Amino acid sequence: MSGTSLKAILIGILFVIAVCLIVSYAELVIMHIQIGFLQFPPVVIGLFFFLFVTNNLLQKTSKKLGLSPQEMMTIYCMMLVASMITSRGLMEKLIPALVAVNYYSNETNGWVDLFYPHIKDWLVPFDPTKGALQKVSINFYEKLENWQSVPWNKWLTPLLTWGGLALIIFFGFLCLATLIRKQWVDNEKLSFPFAQFPLEFVKVSDTGSFLKNRLTWIGFAIPAIIFALNGLHRINPLFPEIPLVSYLNQYFNERPFNNIGYTPLYFSFAGIGFFYLLPTQLLFSLWVFFILTRVQSVIATIFGMRISEMPLYPTQSFIGYQVAGAYVVLVCYLFYVSIPHFKQIIKKVFRNDAVDDSNELMPYRFAFWGLIISFILTVLWCYMAGITLLFAVFEIAIYMFFVAIVMARSTSECGLLMTETSFRPVDMYSMILPKASLGAQTLTILSLFDAVWTRDQRGLLFTGFLDGLKIADGVQMRRRSLLSVFIVAILIALCVSAVIHLWLPYHRGALNMYSYTYWGNPLWGFQDNASAVERASGQDALWSMFAFFIVGIVVATFLAIMRTLFWWWPLHPLGYALSASWTMIVFWCPVLVAWAIKQPVIRYGGMKVYKRLRPFFLGMIFGEFSMAVIWTVISWIFNVPAPFFPWP
Repeated sequence: MSGTSLKAILIGILFVIAVCLIVSYAELVIMHIQIGFLQFPPVVIGLFFFLFVTNNLLQKTSKKLGLSPQEMMTIYCMMLVASMITSRGLMEKLIPALVAVNYYSNETNGWVDLFYPHIKDWLVPFDPTKGALQKVSINFYEKLENWQSVPWNKWLTPLLTWGGLALIIFFGFLCLATLIRKQWVDNEKLSFPFAQFPLEFVKVSDTGSFLKNRLTWIGFAIPAIIFALNGLHRINPLFPEIPLVSYLNQYFNERPFNNIGYTPLYFSFAGIGFFYLLPTQLLFSLWVFFILTRVQSVIATIFGMRISEMPLYPTQSFIGYQVAGAYVVLVCYLFYVSIPHFKQIIKKVFRNDAVDDSNELMPYRFAFWGLIISFILTVLWCYMAGITLLFAVFEIAIYMFFVAIVMARSTSECGLLMTETSFRPVDMYSMILPKASLGAQTLTILSLFDAVWTRDQRGLLFTGFLDGLKIADGVQMRRRSLLSVFIVAILIALCVSAVIHLWLPYHRGALNMYSYTYWGNPLWGFQDNASAVERASGQDALWSMFAFFIVGIVVATFLAIMRTLFWWWPLHPLGYALSASWTMIVFWCPVLVAWAIKQPVIRYGGMKVYKRLRPFFLGMIFGEFSMAVIWTVISWIFNVPAPFFPWP
């Protein structure tokens, strides 16, 4: 096994900067191309293909000029980290959250009196003691005059404060990835679909079996032609358009079927391509459990049940709490099957037994204590910011050890392109006690913390670390050499993306940019918590939802037992846990289409036909993601609109 090189890291830094620029412009300015927040970001694939072609040309000139597979994958991993940090993994949620509450405070909502007394001045760039509509926020949303400059000094302290928290949490994820890698990769042999695609490029140099395959380019051509037409239609309506989204809701207008909830049909070629690579049982579980969430809503309407929405999520609350129960069971199940592995780690940590961890990302002892220290420091940060100590422990434990684990499992086993949950830790708390019992101070800081960390899980960096470790195995690369790669990529991406995410809104005006980032996510927590802060008693505990939480536990336990006892059991508990998420709302249609294609292929053609068709579906992934990058560049250079891509 070999490591990486200084040359690869230096080239990787250049690509990290390019990723930060492209993702920021595409997602915040163009808005129709969310190119960076997927767990397998299109921007990374597009730039990696450019790197691959350039590297092949250089190798034909001189092998010394080219990059080895290990160096190629080093750059890939750095771009992966940069894309997630620049997008929903951190910066798109952090920067707006620190000023939105100031800009949108007014006499009607009374946020100045409700929230400002509880916001520490080192958390935000504005002064909480001076009221609403301060210049640092006004200029952010309405843009600077030509003679004004970005108020960097106002942002320095809060960015260092929140950036320090980000480094602590990311370090904790690195430690957690180290501790579970062997169990998931070597013992359970999860497929890690996102690691397979970049490795196909490396195989090309040896066998020529991917990009030289005719089926690959047929698959590539289908989305390429469609997105080319759709893009031209956006520029000139005389060109035809092929719609890639429809809505089931328009066909169900009458009671009780009009209460199925938001159910779009997004037709993603990349999604179909990815899901074709997954086991048919898993695909079946994903779409069946999603349909069952809609069936539950119809049944609830028939029986006259009062249907409330899950706070800040597009699902009914009685389904959201079932999902929360399923998360608890799923993590307990994953821990149970990992007990032999964890016993080896404990022996290494406390007795220094002869357990070989020389090729792990970190030594087990360092990762074990590092994870504990990361957890404690994160809790202390929350406590210093204003969250009560006990709830801070609860909040961070749910986020790091339940939500993050299930989200990582959804990518490493299910290959879901997007990570998103259906509840926050505070929603679980409110089953037992009124949310108002947390107090105004805690609820105020939670409005910030949830917006940045726990509400939207897209771009979760933890999954990128695990995929990187799997990729390292595929090119015979020392896993420990990735530690420095990840650290460099994180630090560069944090600095570069922070500058870009401040420069863009101050020069364009956040009111003219992506609404979800600037008017949605940073405000919803404050809107949701305002009533609980205002009223001393607050809303009663949601005891009725506790019953559905128990239902989720019972159903998930049954599914886990059946899957353990019977290999043929078709329903996976992970499908139940993910059924109500935005991820499945977006991708349930591609999952169903992929299952409908793969099921007869496997049954009547066997593995031979499945493998023969595999390049076609890989080509569809490559085609859709490449067009996303191409249209970003075209839109940027020529200032023209871009087509809609079906993964919002």
